[in-house]
Order: sequence, then structure tokens, then C-alpha cells
Amino acid sequence: MIQRKLKNYITDRLFKGKAIIVLGARQTGKTTLLKTIETERSEKSLWLDCDEIDIRTKLNDANSQKLKNLIGNAKLVFIDEAQRVENIGITLKLITDNLKDVQLVVSGSSALEISNKINEPLTGRKYETVLFPISTAELIETNSTLSEERLLENRLIYGLYPDIVMNPGNEIELLKNLTNSYLYKDILFYKDIRKPQVLQKLLQLLALQIGSEVSYNELANSLQVDKETVERYIDLLEKSFIVFRLGSFSRNQRNEINKGKKIYFYDNGIRNALISNFNSLSLRNDTGALWENFLITERTKQNAYNLHFCNSYFWRTTQQQEIDYIEEHSGKLFCYEFKWNENMNLKLFTETTLLIF
Repeated sequence: MIQRKLKNYITDRLFKGKAIIVLGARQTGKTTLLKTIETERSEKSLWLDCDEIDIRTKLNDANSQKLKNLIGNAKLVFIDEAQRVENIGITLKLITDNLKDVQLVVSGSSALEISNKINEPLTGRKYETVLFPISTAELIETNSTLSEERLLENRLIYGLYPDIVMNPGNEIELLKNLTNSYLYKDILFYKDIRKPQVLQKLLQLLALQIGSEVSYNELANSLQVDKETVERYIDLLEKSFIVFRLGSFSRNQRNEINKGKKIYFYDNGIRNALISNFNSLSLRNDTGALWENFLITERTKQNAYNLHFCNSYFWRTTQQQEIDYIEEHSGKLFCYEFKWNENMNLKLFTETTLLIF
């Protein structure tokens, strides 16, 4: 069993008077994590799976008395795949306000709907966090640094989704199933998606541009759609935890590029599955881009799990001077360059440069 960093975050916030919301892409291990917490707690618990039609019916348009009857004497209530319930925000508010001794732990596989539904009703009543694919730090704690260094090429190619990590030898089949069956499930349910084939092509184009600046205009021309459609689809992909954007850093110097953006994938394996390239690193021409995507994603996980709040950027001038990654916090800029060679180890993100512009 791989111990997830988010487990302590959740258990430390139990019975503090607020609902706990755990978001994240499908198949990142949210259900497994919450089931583990449930089995380790002594309080009487109730598990509500919103993929079940009868459970959704009970939670939709429920009043406080119906919810009391449903929960009974349970003190710890888990609601899984909560985005499937139409009025989930109001339901969670009713439970939080009327059943003070009940702790809600809620999971959702997409921020598309669940965040919109809960933000206003649960203002001041929730802790919200994200479970990412497994992190290198979690694997090192479970195995060892040496073991993960030996598996680094595998991680760069196949990624870190739990099912992939736990089933070596079946990575390609599992990744294809993941991208075909689960990747777009929440997005395609969304009412504004009219051209699924455009979404698929957009993802492939983005996969080929990791580490490079992205132009919405160029993407729109390639897809033969308008720029606004591209922006909307990328926003949906980001809210589904498939990709994330990195903006350019600027102090308004004239030679800086201050409107650029890069788009990275939360998982290398998903990226490689989209372009059907699982070649070894020695046969690839995108190893540097994979390494950059991997490092920035690992840093994103580390910052999130350690509650390290910072602004993240890249930096480039019109003369093509560049810094791969910048974090801004405590009034300082921490700058990083990513270079790949075959002797890389996992002592990631040693801060070697501090620049104040």
C-alpha cells in the first residue's frame, strides 16, 4: 500500500466543524484513500456512492429531516463522486449546518460541476484539496530513493497513475483504457462540449507542445475553430485535472514576453498515450520535454501537499533568454533550469539560483 500524503491532511481536519472536499482526476485513488481512512477510524461511518442511482435520488433535493433519517447515527459520512448529484452544494450545507456532530468527507472527480455547486453554499464551511497521481515523494517513502532512480525512465514514459504504478508490465493497455474510458468522461457530460473530436485533437496538439509556448490562435487555426472555443476547452481540461497552465513572469520590461503561456500535463503517461508514443528514452526526441513536464508536475504536487503557497511562472525575453520555472513567495523569486542527462537522480529542485528582478 502506497501511503498518500493527503491522508494526514484529511485526518488532521476531521471533526473541526467543516466539510472536507477532495477533488482530483478520475483514477487517482480518491476512493481508495477515503476507504483507508474509513477503516482506520473508530467512529460509525456511512459510505454513499453517488454512481448509484438510488443514492443520488436520496441526496438530490433532500431536506434536513430526510438527511437525518439517511445518516442515522453515523458520525463520519463519506460521499463519493459527489459531482453526480444535481444539488449537492445545498445538501452538504444542510448536513453541515444541521448535523453538527457529523463529519462530511466528499470526493469529486471533476471541478467542472462540483466546485460550481458547492462554493457558494459551503462558503466558510469547507476544506478543499486535490489528490494528484502518485508523487515521487510518496513512492520514495514506500520503496526507496534507489528504487525510484532505477524506475525513473519508466515513470517518465508511463507516468504515475496508481493503476499504472501497481501493475508493471501492463502499462500501455492500462493507459489506453484510462484515456479512452475515463479521461473525458466528466468533460463530455458538460453541456458546452459540442465537438468531442476537437477536444481529442486539441489534447494531441497540446501533448506535442509541452515545454513550448502555446498560441491559442495557432491552435484555433489548426483545429479550424475559433479562439474562444480553444480557450474554453483548455479551461475545462484544466478543471478536469488533465492539464495546467503556466504563465510568463514579467516586471513589465519591454524585452520580456509577458503574455505567453505553457501548458503541461499532470501525468506523463497520459501525455504519451495521447500521441501513442511509449518508446524508450534513447529512441525519443522529446526526453527533455518529458523531464520538464515531470519535474514541474512533481513540484506542483509537493507544493500542494505541503501547503506551500506560491505563484509559478516561466520567463523568456524577446532575445530568447529563458528560465524554465520560477516560484515567487515571501517576496523572493526562486528560479530553476531543467537539463536532462542519463545520469539524472531524484534530488529534485535543489535551489541553486535566487534572482531578484
